[in-house]
Amino acid sequence: MRTEEFDISTHIFRVIRELHKKVKLLSPTTQPPSTMTTALLIIDMQRYFVDMTTTALPNIQRLSSHFLHKSHPQIFTQHGHTREELTPPFTNQLVKKWGPGGSIARGSRDWELLPQIKDLYHKARDQDMGISIVDKNTYDAFINTALEKTLRDRGVQRVVVCGVMTDCCCDTTARSAFNRGFETWLVSDATGSANQTQHQAGLRGFGFAFGEVLTTKEVLKRLA
Repeated sequence: MRTEEFDISTHIFRVIRELHKKVKLLSPTTQPPSTMTTALLIIDMQRYFVDMTTTALPNIQRLSSHFLHKSHPQIFTQHGHTREELTPPFTNQLVKKWGPGGSIARGSRDWELLPQIKDLYHKARDQDMGISIVDKNTYDAFINTALEKTLRDRGVQRVVVCGVMTDCCCDTTARSAFNRGFETWLVSDATGSANQTQHQAGLRGFGFAFGEVLTTKEVLKRLA
């Protein structure tokens, strides 16, 4: 009986969600996807996470190239901790959880952006495409940073989130953007995590209650 009730409620939720999408499409106030000011958030593509970027990296490069061509803003985040945060008593909750050995020291080799990501950054910077790097020290790139102000100042209405880790910094930052009123897309094949179980869990949780989960191809099509 419980299984039947759950299946029915899930079906009703899906029907309501589809109706909501249709209403949005029919609404005269809804902007076409390509006309909204959109920023690309490239989350924590650093040497520390290189093993998680195999699938994501080429798709992030495709997305970045498109945003560069369209003159849309790109924002890179870089996660790391100061010497003080890595020294007991620990005041940063991530350092408390993972320990100094499992945390990224700011300025270390692990902290550096991947070479391919540095290239993307320099290409956008050379064309003055409103690019910036946000230094962060927790999962949410909006906390303790000027990210929201940067987006507001540039008139951004939508953010496209990619990078690592899907179920930690990407999901948390994407939810935070959604809660701040930005339309938010999480890119399934331009994100990565420690394993597929965690990756899919992050996508599933975000797609259920927050923004849309799209592939790189779908994002490029909508923003064409």
